[in-house]
Amino acid sequence: MAMATPPTWFTVVSLIFVGIGFLCAGVILYDIFGRGYRQRIGAMEAVWPITAFYFGPLALWAYYRWGRPQSKEWQEENSVPSEGGLPVAAVTETVPGGAASFLGHLVAVPLVVLLGLTIAGSGLWPMIILIALLALPLLFAFEYFSLGKGLGVALLTAAVAIVAFDVGMGAAMIFVHFVLMFPPTTVAFWFVMQIGLILGFATAYPVVLWLVRRDTKEAV
Repeated sequence: MAMATPPTWFTVVSLIFVGIGFLCAGVILYDIFGRGYRQRIGAMEAVWPITAFYFGPLALWAYYRWGRPQSKEWQEENSVPSEGGLPVAAVTETVPGGAASFLGHLVAVPLVVLLGLTIAGSGLWPMIILIALLALPLLFAFEYFSLGKGLGVALLTAAVAIVAFDVGMGAAMIFVHFVLMFPPTTVAFWFVMQIGLILGFATAYPVVLWLVRRDTKEAV
């Protein structure tokens, strides 16, 4: 399938949004490591900046509202407790899935292009499969080692979350491949992938919320 050259205006918009994502990630990294607001769960020190790559200013807002208050430094400075509740817990448990999928993108897309992998004559399907295969162990490790969930629960949670994420993210990948037809070597492709990760968050969040609510009831 012949790829299309992204319009100039779309490339400019893509550069702006990708640049904003990098800027927001840099702000969070500075806050964590430069200002000392280290996260209680070490893996979140990578998750929050990665989330900013695709959610931009919204991730920055979420970090300052729910991420930074999880640091010991913030809790020592403020007498009020950090915000909680099931919806917030679901957000903080959904963003690791997005970070795992983002890292899967970074590896899978160049690898498929470099090796020329195809299924049914298209490189899209190997990309989707490889992203899921790479993201699953990353999210499992977070659930098992960082959150301390049991082996079966961690594996089930990771598998369900990644599948839910792939629903929204896969839709964006199919759209950019078959409709826009932008090559994966363009910034326009990665901008659409940012949108895909946001859609993936939207499809995964209700599932994670259900899982968090179920785990809470079982704990009680």
